[in-house]
Amino acid sequence: MAANDYRGYLRNHMDMEQGGSRFQPPTQSTHRPLIFGTLAVMGLLQVASSVTILLHLTGYLREVDLSSAQPIEEVHSEPIIADPFKEIKKKERSRKKDPTPIAHLSVKTPMDFASTDPNVLTTVHWNQFHGTLKKVKYHDGRFVMEEQGLYYMYAKTCFRYAPDHASKKQDVSNVQLIQYIFHESHTQTKLKPVLLSKSGATFNFSDPKYNMYCVQQGRSVQLKQSDGLFVNVSNSWLLDPEPEGTYFGVFKLST
Repeated sequence: MAANDYRGYLRNHMDMEQGGSRFQPPTQSTHRPLIFGTLAVMGLLQVASSVTILLHLTGYLREVDLSSAQPIEEVHSEPIIADPFKEIKKKERSRKKDPTPIAHLSVKTPMDFASTDPNVLTTVHWNQFHGTLKKVKYHDGRFVMEEQGLYYMYAKTCFRYAPDHASKKQDVSNVQLIQYIFHESHTQTKLKPVLLSKSGATFNFSDPKYNMYCVQQGRSVQLKQSDGLFVNVSNSWLLDPEPEGTYFGVFKLST
């Protein structure tokens, strides 16, 4: 009885081992196609996704470039190129419409300066038809300003004496040759000229043939509209009538 039970146990144990061998785990060869297929699909999906993202970004960047190119051209190119030329043209037009005040006149001839008294000052008159007058008026030996500003004035007067050609003999052993520049302000109730500058010297014209001396001076001065400038000299009878030697001028520096 016991022997039969033992043989039954052994038979059952062998049957179990044989039956268990039927369900062996699959080998690696059966999983490889599935793994490779899965990786291939994932790779294709990743490539497709990358291409889609790249195309989307490329299209977006082109839209940004196209939308931003026109404003940049309109905003920056025109002012940088066109504006300087516009400013230059405006300045040229303003200069043509508004010239700088300037005046330059030479001495007026013939002169009728007969006084030989050194204490008597004579106002020099200028030839308004031979010279330049722009935005400066001339009246009775005076420059009259049409607009206020800072001006530079200058004057040159030459004195000469030739005994052989003199109409009458005069004592020129100790003669004063002085040039004065005066300023008249239109705001004064009583017109009283103000001396701006003077220059000259005392000479002894001893040469029997020809004697000459020139005085030249200039300075800046602030002038108002309708203010006047004029030149006085002593011993005006010795004044040189040549326009190259005796002249008067003024021009505006700034406002």
